[in-house]
Amino acid sequence: MDSDVDAFRNPVDTSAQLENMGIIAMIVQIISWISSVTMVFGGVVPYVPQYWDILQSRDAEGFSMHVCLALLVANVLRIFFWFGRRFELPLLAQSFVMIVAMMMMLHLCTKIRRESDMSARKRSFLDFHRRHFWDWTHFSDYVLCVLIFVAVGGYVTYLFLTFPTFVELIGFLAVFTEAMLGVPQFYRNHVNQSTVGMRYVHLDVSISGICMHDISAYRLSGRVRKESIWVNVKMVVMWLSGDIFKTCYFLVKVAPVQFWICGLLQICIDIAILVQVYKFGKQERTHLR
Repeated sequence: MDSDVDAFRNPVDTSAQLENMGIIAMIVQIISWISSVTMVFGGVVPYVPQYWDILQSRDAEGFSMHVCLALLVANVLRIFFWFGRRFELPLLAQSFVMIVAMMMMLHLCTKIRRESDMSARKRSFLDFHRRHFWDWTHFSDYVLCVLIFVAVGGYVTYLFLTFPTFVELIGFLAVFTEAMLGVPQFYRNHVNQSTVGMRYVHLDVSISGICMHDISAYRLSGRVRKESIWVNVKMVVMWLSGDIFKTCYFLVKVAPVQFWICGLLQICIDIAILVQVYKFGKQERTHLR
């Protein structure tokens, strides 16, 4: 009762409070919008310079086509998962954007590889050679393979959409495939007992992106090797920051449990690689002195 009387007696203060609340709500809305846009397009950002570099150099040997395969499978499965368990639309939009980006990368790489090796034997998806799977000559073969996967996967999903266990399994496979993309880098560092040159042989991970470069770390000069150690630290910290942001977004937006569990898994992998960078980098610095 007293508060109502105070509000009636101080209409200016009440108006100011309402105005402040409106400003705060607007700021929160803007932050939420920026976060959503970042989630949608952040995953493809690392591929922009990669695409441009391949286009300018006319050399696609440094990019692994299997990265495209993994991300296409992960994002198609995520779309199937959405039909069984609706989650944030920005996460759904992110999958479509990533699929388009991967198809663009495949189109460019197949075109350049075909032009650079005209004498190579033509390989087709319809040959059904297991050894040459995902190593075909024409982009149309990749499109056909993806369409068949979408058709078969979509039909199976439609049949079992009412089974919660199946739906949850699709969601887990989708995000787990994406989360495991950092493991090859960890394994390679472990085998080499070194992370020097990881900038040149690395996985560029941002939100959900990954690019591979195949240049031997052991050809680097001493000065470049020293610089590479510190570059690796900053690079892995950027991976870690992106995955922390992504996982926090999943938690705040109350995304399905598969998303944030695999986000935490990616954070653990990032930390493991960061430990490798510190451990092996310390050994390298001692060796270079």
